[in-house]
Amino acid sequence: MIPLDRRRFLELGGALALAAGWDLAARPALRRRALKKAAGIGMVHEGDSLRDKLELLRDLGFDGVELNSPSDLDPDDVLGALEASGLAVSEVVDSLHWQHTLSDPDPAVRAKGRAALERALRDCKLFGSTCVLLVPAVVNERVAYDQAYQRSQEEIRAVLPLAQELGVDVALENVWNQFLLSPLEAARYVDELASPRACWFFDVGNVVNTGWPEQWVRILGPRIRRLHIKEFSRRKRDELGLWKGFDAELGEGDCDWPAVVRALDEVGYSGWATAEVPGGDRARLADVARRMDKILAS
Repeated sequence: MIPLDRRRFLELGGALALAAGWDLAARPALRRRALKKAAGIGMVHEGDSLRDKLELLRDLGFDGVELNSPSDLDPDDVLGALEASGLAVSEVVDSLHWQHTLSDPDPAVRAKGRAALERALRDCKLFGSTCVLLVPAVVNERVAYDQAYQRSQEEIRAVLPLAQELGVDVALENVWNQFLLSPLEAARYVDELASPRACWFFDVGNVVNTGWPEQWVRILGPRIRRLHIKEFSRRKRDELGLWKGFDAELGEGDCDWPAVVRALDEVGYSGWATAEVPGGDRARLADVARRMDKILAS
């Protein structure tokens, strides 16, 4: 990795913004947001078939569903269920990005990860969506931070021509992978990929432990192409343990949703907002839908 000084970083970010049609000199005026509501397919615990599950989501007011790839779903079944339900695929999640990380020291593992991402991109196109969620790298005792940065960018760059050909975005998510820990670094990482298909999948709840989501939104700006909606409670974290922070219902944790949605309005975000919370039966999913409607209308 070649370090960028501040001037070069700003020049690169500005050039990419202009190339993508972004005007960073003037933020858009506040306007009524247009957000579409989705849920992950794994959240739906009721229904005997994929069609049943999608029709349930539709009946509860969801506009779309998040699918995984590679998966054992039959593409014809997916397309049939989408047509019958009228739902859209909000995005596709690369299902192997934790197992075959793009930062692994073994080139063979990275090759498997790259192949999985390519499969996810093709499935995404087939299903009529335009975004694949990718965890770009993992930093641990075997993988140094700088190594993760360099390796993952090399692998993503190798796949971006296919993404461009298919018209599908590669959206990088902020997860607890000890990597890209600040919004400034996240923005730099995306901009260095120098492609309109490289962007960000912002998970609101994932940053509450160490920061404030609304700040991430304003810094990442138009780089954000998708949203994951979940909650985090600092009190539960402190009293019960780190991961227990996620055991908070939407609207009952420490996400300042009015501040978050105002920031989304300021950067002009419109598009998908996908729940990433524990699912269940019809009653549980109806409650999730109600809570999402409330916080997204803040």
